[in-house]
Amino acid sequence: MNDRAVLLLRLAAPLQSWGGPSRYNRRDTRAQPTKSGILGLLAAAQGRPREAGLTDLLGLRLGVRVDQPGTLLRDYHTASDHRGLLLPSAEVDAKGVQKRNSAKKYTGVTQRSYLQDAVFTAALQGPAALLEDLEAAVRNPVFPLSLGRRSCPPTGPVSLGLVPSTDLPSALQEVPWQASAHHRAHIRTPTVTLEATVEDPTGDISISDIPDTYDLKAGTVFSNRTVRHLWITLPTGHKSNGTADAADPGHDPFALLGW
Repeated sequence: MNDRAVLLLRLAAPLQSWGGPSRYNRRDTRAQPTKSGILGLLAAAQGRPREAGLTDLLGLRLGVRVDQPGTLLRDYHTASDHRGLLLPSAEVDAKGVQKRNSAKKYTGVTQRSYLQDAVFTAALQGPAALLEDLEAAVRNPVFPLSLGRRSCPPTGPVSLGLVPSTDLPSALQEVPWQASAHHRAHIRTPTVTLEATVEDPTGDISISDIPDTYDLKAGTVFSNRTVRHLWITLPTGHKSNGTADAADPGHDPFALLGW
C-alpha cells in the first residue's frame, strides 16, 4: 500500500491575493498562490489556532498550474474621520499605548493588489494519512476558507480529491482544465498550454514563502524553497477546424496574459 498521496485543489474566486512578505499599507500579490497562503488555507480548514505548529504541513511539496491567469486589480483606499479629527496612530509602546510623538495625519492611505477571476490547480504531495485528514477538512472546514486574504472566499468546492502518489508534473497533467466557461469560450484550439510551477530541490528559482508561524504576536518569518517552471498541454474539448488550428502556433509571448 502506498503511504503517500497527492491532494488536488481548485483555487478560484472573483478576487485572490497572495502577498508573501509584503506588509503594512502596501500589499502586493504574486501571480501564483504561495505556499504560505495554501498552508494557511489548510490550517484554517483543520481549525488550527494561529499559534499552532506547522511542522507537519511544511514538508508537503507543492505544485501549481495556472488554468486562468486573471488580471491585476489595485485597490487604492483612503480613510479619514468624518469629524475631521486626527486618525489614531498605529505606533504604540511596549505596553500597547499610542506614542504621543507619533506622526499626525488626517487621512490613511492603503494600496491592495488582487488577482481578478483567476483559477489555479494546486497539487500537494505528502503522507497519505495527513492528506486524507486535510482533504476531509477542506470539504468540511472549521474556519472559513480564503484565497490569500479573508476578504477572498473561494468559489465552488475547493477539493478535487486525492490521487495515488506520483510526481507533481504528472499529477497536474491528469487534472482536466479548470478555467471558467467564459474563459474557455475564447480558446477554440484543440489544446491549451498552461504555465506550472513545481517544488524541486534541483530547481533554479528561489521563492521566499515558507512560513514559520501564523502567530500575529510573534510575526511570520519566511524561508526559501526552490522551484522550476514548466508548461503543461491539455485538451480543450474542441475539435480541429483544419490545418490552421492543428498547426503548432510556436512561441506566444502573450500566453501568460491569457490572450
